[in-house]
Amino acid sequence: MGSRVVPLGIPTDTMNEAKDSNHPVVLLSTRDPVLNQGPLGSPLRRERSPLKIFCDDEADLEEGKLLKSKDNKLLVGPVRIHNQALLSGLAYCLSSCSMILVNKFVLSGYDFSAGISLMLYQNFVSVVVVSVLSLSGMISTEPLTWRLIRVWLPVNFIFVGMLITSMFSLKHINVAMVTILKNVTNVITALGETYFFGKYHDTRVWTALVLMIVSAISGGITDLSFNAVGYSWQFCNCILTASYSLTLRRVMDTAKQATKSGNLNEFSMVLLNNTLSLPLGLFLVLVFNEVDYLFTTPLLKKPMFWLVITSSGFLGLAISFTSLWFLHQTSATTYSLVGSLNKIPLSVAGILLFNVPTSIKNTFSILFGLLAGIFFAKAKIRERSQS
Repeated sequence: MGSRVVPLGIPTDTMNEAKDSNHPVVLLSTRDPVLNQGPLGSPLRRERSPLKIFCDDEADLEEGKLLKSKDNKLLVGPVRIHNQALLSGLAYCLSSCSMILVNKFVLSGYDFSAGISLMLYQNFVSVVVVSVLSLSGMISTEPLTWRLIRVWLPVNFIFVGMLITSMFSLKHINVAMVTILKNVTNVITALGETYFFGKYHDTRVWTALVLMIVSAISGGITDLSFNAVGYSWQFCNCILTASYSLTLRRVMDTAKQATKSGNLNEFSMVLLNNTLSLPLGLFLVLVFNEVDYLFTTPLLKKPMFWLVITSSGFLGLAISFTSLWFLHQTSATTYSLVGSLNKIPLSVAGILLFNVPTSIKNTFSILFGLLAGIFFAKAKIRERSQS
C-alpha cells in the first residue's frame, strides 16, 4: 500500500474504481504497493502556492478528472516547465514503481521482519512532511477535530489493515505475482458496487474481471515460488482494499460536513489518515511483539538502512503528488491506461532485480493478467463514456 506495500495513496486499481464513483478521487496514504494504485479529492483552498499545480481552481474532481490550464505550463517560482503531461507521467510511473521495489527490497532484500513498524515509520514521515508544508503555507489542510476523527475512524481501521496486509504479502510473494493478484481487488470492488450501490457494469467489464480471475488462478498454480502464507495475506489485502474504496464512498460526504470549511482536500486526508494510523500502528507493533525484534536486529544500526526506509516514506508521498499532477495535466482516461501499462515494467523489474524463479507457463500467466488489466481499464473507460 496496495504488496504497497504502497504509499501515499491508494493502489491504482482503487483509484480507478474511485474515479468511477460520484465522489472525488482521493489519495489517502503513502503506501500502496501496486499502487496504483494507489488513489485527488476536492479542490484545495484558493491560496496560490508553489504546490498549487496539483489542484488548480478549475479542478473538477467530481467527474474524476482535473481540467487542464490554458497554457499547460507548470510554474514553480520563476521556473516555467513545458511538456508537463510527459514529465508528470514519467514522474508518476517512476515514483510508483520505485516505491514498490524499495519496499520489496526492505522486506526481502534486508529480510526485515517488522512490516508493521515499517508502515508506521513511513506514515510518520508522511505526517511530518505534510505538516511542515502546511505550517509553511505551501498547502492548506483542515484542522483535525474530534468530530472529524470520529467520522473517519472506521475508514482508518480498514486503511491500516490494507497497508499491513500489503506489507506481509509483499514479503513472501514476488512483485510480478502481487501485481497480478491485486486484480482480484477489481473483482471484489465491482461486486460490491453492484450489491451496495446498484451500479451497472457492461459485458466488457465482467469479461475483463473473469480474465483477471483466470490469470490469478493460473499464476498461482504455475508460481515456482508459491507461498501459501503470502497468498493468504494478499487475498486479505484484496478484500480490505476493496472495502476501503467502497467505505470511502459512503463516508466522504459525512466527513466533509464534519470539517469547518465544509470541504476536505487531499492533503487534509493524507494528514488525517496517516496521523490516525500512528497510535493504531504503535498498538499493533506491541500486539505482534515487533519490539523485541527491533531491539535485537542489527539493521537499525546501519545508516544505509535508515536512508532506504526514509526514502520509501518520501516515495509514498511522491506518488500522491505526481498522481495529482499527472491527472491534472491529462485526463482520467490517460491516467487509467498509464496505471495499467505501468504494471508491465514493474513486473519485469521485479523478476529481474530479485532473481525470481519462473517458467514459461508462469510468465504467460503474468502476461495474460497484465493484458487483462489493460482490457479492464479500456472497458471501464468505454463504460464511463457511455454513461
